Amino acid sequence: MDRAVEVTHTADGITLLFDTFSGESKNLLESFKNAGAAFHAAVIEDDGFLPDDVMSVYGFFLGDYRKADSLPGKPLYFNQIQIPDYWRIEGDNSSAKVMDRTRERARIFFTEPTHRRQVKIVDWLDDAGQVRLSEHYNRYGAIFCHTVFNKKGQKALRKFFDVTGREMIVENFVTGDILVRWQDKDWIFRSKTDFIAFFIRCAGLEDTAVYFNSLSYPFFASQALAPNGFRDALFWHEPVGDEIPGNMQIILHDQGTRAKRVFVSRRESYDRLIALGAPSDKVKQLGYIYSFVRENKHRPHILVCTNSENVGHLTELASLMPQMHFHVAAITEMSSKLMSAGQYDNVSLYPNVKMSVLDSLFEKCDFYLDINHEGEIVDAVHRAFLNNMLIVGYEETMHNAYYTADTNTFKESEYADMAEALNLTLAMPHLIDEALAMQKKAAVAADATDYMEILHL
Repeated sequence: MDRAVEVTHTADGITLLFDTFSGESKNLLESFKNAGAAFHAAVIEDDGFLPDDVMSVYGFFLGDYRKADSLPGKPLYFNQIQIPDYWRIEGDNSSAKVMDRTRERARIFFTEPTHRRQVKIVDWLDDAGQVRLSEHYNRYGAIFCHTVFNKKGQKALRKFFDVTGREMIVENFVTGDILVRWQDKDWIFRSKTDFIAFFIRCAGLEDTAVYFNSLSYPFFASQALAPNGFRDALFWHEPVGDEIPGNMQIILHDQGTRAKRVFVSRRESYDRLIALGAPSDKVKQLGYIYSFVRENKHRPHILVCTNSENVGHLTELASLMPQMHFHVAAITEMSSKLMSAGQYDNVSLYPNVKMSVLDSLFEKCDFYLDINHEGEIVDAVHRAFLNNMLIVGYEETMHNAYYTADTNTFKESEYADMAEALNLTLAMPHLIDEALAMQKKAAVAADATDYMEILHL
């Protein structure tokens, strides 16, 4: 949504069309980059913080926020929100709120990583404490969107603004209509699907193959486009139940206008689809090409990232693995309970850790323990995976099971077994390499050759 992207009208190419810029969407985008493919990428539900090389379906019509001299040019810090005199803003590293004496007037939500306190959404409340208006901020510090709620708390209307504050798009959630002001003309669309198809034509992408990872609006948009000689495709990353999803059956039974193929990341989902009768010539397994940062060096250093004092059996693990050094980092202050772990010679604590120090810890440590209760911070598990750190965790605390092999997962009550397994792994370095291979297999790591052969890039 950062700008109106100029795209040349080509007779070939690929468009990655995402519902949201989720972790799976990011993995697919990175895979196409690493495969050396020429492609465009667009996201329908834009949160205001898309990277430069990803278009926003809505933001395409809003202009270039980078060129607005009146804007901060960077995300808005939480205490920069404009409020009436005598109101105040209170916050921590997770969220904030606007207070009028003892009454809460607004709730402030941050973009990730939240400790930077950069504003993404401000929910303004009525006297009954109900959300009536959401202000959506982008990475340039501008309010690019308003969402209006009715008295029942249901979304009623959404408005999008250009760099000068002019209303450019109005989406009515009651009727489903979308009004777009584009090139000095008002365009009315009776459905979101029609609007997305309009974006694809305006962006010069109608003569590309559309690859999507959702059977919602991206699939509907593919269906709405005229055939162009290219084969659109679904990239499926979700589990499969007792039946093949209905919209996927449309693709598999050649009832779609353009989509003809389904690529499945998870082996178990692929096997399930084949067992349910999906034709093997239309369904292929294809993982992700990850951008690994480094190799594992088999060093006896363990990293734990937490903003909670509840790190499962930390001191017991430190006692059971004296040859391992534990590095525990938090982006906040640490409680006295967690600080007491520092009495162990093989435990180092980093409260209020600086990002430069955290970067060095991800480089230094070759093991990551996903054992902290409550939320994940700094996208730690994914980052550990990209650093080829061996990830081990508890079933009860796992924050991103996608990057952890089942063989490296223990119940919290089995912490002693975890310690024994890690001690054995450290004593026999080839076991680390075998465990890392299983970890990559669990995350369906692929390479450029897989993409070239299957997608014919």
